[in-house]
Amino acid sequence: MVTVVCGATSLAHAQAAAPKPGKEAAKPAPAPAPKGAAAAAAAAGGGAEPTLIGQFGTWGAYTAAPNGKKVCFALAKPSSSKTNPPNRPRDPAYAFISTRPAEKVFNEVSIMIGYALKPGSESSLEVGGASYAMYTQGDGLWIKNAAEEERMVEALRKSADVTVKGVSAKGTETTDTFSLKGLSQALDRLAQDCRR
Repeated sequence: MVTVVCGATSLAHAQAAAPKPGKEAAKPAPAPAPKGAAAAAAAAGGGAEPTLIGQFGTWGAYTAAPNGKKVCFALAKPSSSKTNPPNRPRDPAYAFISTRPAEKVFNEVSIMIGYALKPGSESSLEVGGASYAMYTQGDGLWIKNAAEEERMVEALRKSADVTVKGVSAKGTETTDTFSLKGLSQALDRLAQDCRR
């Protein structure tokens, strides 16, 4: 079981190739390599080199143009991570909120958890007094009902942090906490820079 629980105030990640129910689905890109934003952008943007356009608290705002199509995303790493049993190897976790104007995708939230999730696991996101059902695929989490995503992003803008708990296919339990400090400013900057 995977649960995503937001603190009194928060969450985030978005990946360009993430499938969504009711939308044309592409295969999800592999989890970003430990090199941070460049690797994350390669996964989110089909291999294009990203450009950092601003750092806002714990959130970086990036743009890339794979195949000539602009992709913008806010990216953060967890402020703390725990595994049980301890010291189990895993790739870095990332939270994303991405925008792909050519595909009419704006502020898509996703989490790359850094390992293959237990098949068939369920998840939820609680923020601002509301709960959002999330689905899992490979090493990622996405909202089940895309119609609720805008409301969730607005709640995230007002939150302080988010805790993501997951269980790997091998049974390792993880807890990652992401600070949302700077997320609102990063999204505002992307809204300015990621128009068609």
